[in-house]
Amino acid sequence: MAAVDSSGAIPARSRPATSGGRGDIMERIERAGLRVAGEFAAFVEDRVLPGLGLDPAAWWTGFADLLAVLVPENRRLLGVRETLQQQIDDWHRARRGQPVDPAAYQAFLTEIGYLVPEPAAFTIGTTGVDDEIARLAGPQLVVPVLNARFVLNAANARWGSLYDAFYGTDALPGAPRPGGYDAERGAQVIARARAFLDEALPGWAAVLDGGDHPALVGWRGASPLFRHHGLHIEVLVDRNHPIGRDDPLGIADVLLEAALTTIVDLEDSVAAVDAEDKVAAYANWLGLMRGDLSASFEKDGQVRARHLNADRAFTARDGTERTLPGRSLLFVRNVGHLMTTPAILLPDGSEAPEGIVDAVMTSTIALYDLKGLGRFRNSRTGSVYIVKPKMHGPEEAGFADRLFDAVEDILGLARHTLKIGVMDEERRTSANLAAAIHAVRDRIVFINTGFLDRTGDEIHTSIEAGPMVPKGEMKASDWIRAYEDRNVRIGLAAGFSGRAQIGKGMWAAPDMMADMLAQKIAHPQSGANTAWVPSPTAATLHALHYHQVDVFGVQARLAGEAPPPRDALLRIPLALGRNWTEADVARELDNNAQGILGYVVRWIDQGVGCSKVPDINDVGLMEDRATLRISAQALANWLLHGVCTAEQVDAALRRMAAKVDAQNAGDPAYRPMAPDPDASIAFQAARALVFEGARQPSGYTEPLLHAYRARAKARDRAA
Repeated sequence: MAAVDSSGAIPARSRPATSGGRGDIMERIERAGLRVAGEFAAFVEDRVLPGLGLDPAAWWTGFADLLAVLVPENRRLLGVRETLQQQIDDWHRARRGQPVDPAAYQAFLTEIGYLVPEPAAFTIGTTGVDDEIARLAGPQLVVPVLNARFVLNAANARWGSLYDAFYGTDALPGAPRPGGYDAERGAQVIARARAFLDEALPGWAAVLDGGDHPALVGWRGASPLFRHHGLHIEVLVDRNHPIGRDDPLGIADVLLEAALTTIVDLEDSVAAVDAEDKVAAYANWLGLMRGDLSASFEKDGQVRARHLNADRAFTARDGTERTLPGRSLLFVRNVGHLMTTPAILLPDGSEAPEGIVDAVMTSTIALYDLKGLGRFRNSRTGSVYIVKPKMHGPEEAGFADRLFDAVEDILGLARHTLKIGVMDEERRTSANLAAAIHAVRDRIVFINTGFLDRTGDEIHTSIEAGPMVPKGEMKASDWIRAYEDRNVRIGLAAGFSGRAQIGKGMWAAPDMMADMLAQKIAHPQSGANTAWVPSPTAATLHALHYHQVDVFGVQARLAGEAPPPRDALLRIPLALGRNWTEADVARELDNNAQGILGYVVRWIDQGVGCSKVPDINDVGLMEDRATLRISAQALANWLLHGVCTAEQVDAALRRMAAKVDAQNAGDPAYRPMAPDPDASIAFQAARALVFEGARQPSGYTEPLLHAYRARAKARDRAA
């Protein structure tokens, strides 16, 4: 491993921007030598700890001791990132304009410690994993923790109506006629649902006449409940229902077990920059663990409330009463190692690492579930599932393992109660995936490819090597195919099948369900036992793929196949020698500029970290910080290598500001950018992401977004 400054100081390029905002100006309270934002301390001491019977003084002391031990190591690891990146930048600068020699390149990466030796063959030792993760295959949702209604929708998406999913989307050709129920569309939906039942459960209808079926597991009243590939299917029989009364078999709907798991996200899909935001995030996680989270909203002129669904009772074939989970099994995604939070200041006056704070807070709150103090149970095996993103290589994974050890110790938990999901979304982790898994081998429950962040890091790591191919061509690059294949095969080689999830990334177009049905089946066919979807409806439709594909059968066929070598993974997607036309450049600039502005304006001005943002062609796409990272790094790379000029980028940003303003004209809370870009904090943030992109740590957007969002919050408070 490359040497770093022995003081542990973070070089300038890696030093996170302070978050600023309300957390910096509000009253602070001293706790065990820490200076804690007043509302943060009040939340912990008034809402979290009393229900758990934990002594506040002891809890704060344990937290402070943990920080004293782990903060220097966190800082050292960020220094390693910076040192490695600087060495890679220098290597590419010295060879600019030349093709990359693969052998020399890999030798160099090995010499500096970027590539580490592969571990000897091993099998993960994780135990106490719920079936939804270890032994079932199905869709996974990711939901921003700050939106309580969305969180409840996601948690309740364990079961979905196949009739509704077909009726209201383009999953079937055509669309329902407006003005009430369209019987013709309904007949189309029913026929498609029957076709699904016939394919998955041949002979299923016999049970309605008193017959039997090998997949039948029981009944909910008059409705038969089947299980196929581990997933439940309920044929809802209700002759009093408007649909069921006109159906020859009395069938009112087909309900599918859909989102087996949901990731409650504190990271890329939220805008949390200060103590106020962090408390709101933790409060929603607390509501989930206690089972009392609710949300009110207005629909059709009426105020409605949403709560967590109860479990579903049924009568088994032997006549006993049993239950099935009514909710997704919940993970919580903490932030990575980079950012800090003003919610807690350390004794030296610096901000505490946000990832450490997340680990302590989300785990403490999860004690409500572990101790059975909530209305419902999340983990029936007594585990807490934490997704850890944006880790660079096995040393950082090992640090997360030690962090979880320390949290278990201060909470009095058995070792490896806290499970880890490793996002395989940074290049150094992809290149050393087996070693990264080995570093957390006794608590790992999940690896997931994240194409979006992974592409951002691909660009940034080699930003000095030359101009990259356009963003739209990245999916055809050699490294992407190697990345996806290696992820599955390395996971299987480490014994994930039947023990842990191997996941795939997001379908980003929530209105394009026909395309999703056509394309996303590739994920279970690859051997992945989960993949991300953007909505409960998408989860219901994606569940069809897990009935079409026996994922564990696929994994059994793939077992023993050697992972592809690193060579293709490390092939940099350069566009050396390409003659860019003026139209090529303008098209790529406009596409990226529009995407950046469309996302950033909501993040900065409204604190929305994930939403359906219209693209340049007015197609709604789910955007979060990972998509922003790609666009910002793509433009920063082209600027660096002279494919475009600063003037061209500025012109594109101003053109696209007008387009984004028009796309948001119906939003009363929207602040237009185009009339005065220099006065728009959001526009200036977007511009900084491009023009300062080459200097941002790993190309991450968080430091700049946090700083500009803090300015916007200060502006709004002063208004």
